Amino acid sequence: MNKPIRNMTCTLVIAALCLLGPAVTGASASAKRTTVGLTVPEVTLVRADGKSVLLPQELNDGRPVVLSFIFTTCTSICPLLTGTLAQLQDKLGADRDRVHIVSISIDPEEDTPAKLEAYAKKYHAGPAWNHYTGTVEAIIKTATAFGTYRGNKMAHTPVIFVRKAPGEQWVRFDGFATAKELLQEIPGKAVASK
Repeated sequence: MNKPIRNMTCTLVIAALCLLGPAVTGASASAKRTTVGLTVPEVTLVRADGKSVLLPQELNDGRPVVLSFIFTTCTSICPLLTGTLAQLQDKLGADRDRVHIVSISIDPEEDTPAKLEAYAKKYHAGPAWNHYTGTVEAIIKTATAFGTYRGNKMAHTPVIFVRKAPGEQWVRFDGFATAKELLQEIPGKAVASK
């Protein structure tokens, strides 16, 4: 198969997985939900816009946070997780800027801010959906604090975290949570109107 056709085929498969999610993968329509207490590590990450930020300050701006770990060359789990976050952003509608959506790369050696910016554009990420990279040490420290570090990027599992407000515990979804499940964790009128 020549390269353009193979690339188009891969893109179509990823698009189908994003739209159909659990039905295609055979996963349960409902992810395992647990409440976890964790401490966000004092690390500096780099946003897709190139700005260096302290992670705790970035996450503590008063908005609810929805957080996932991804990498841009992933062709299995990450497109599904990112597709779910894109659906969540759409469901939030006019309230989308009051929720901070966070995607942190677990492949900092490959995922430069420019690559993350292109990835964000591919999924139509709005201004409240930020993508981050950093040093290998900072990413390992962050993934470890969230209980998702598996030793290498290929061993990652589908996990999404939601925190209603600074100081609150995190809700952890293991598996492929739906945008509706995530939306139910977000306080305020966004939930009531959807």
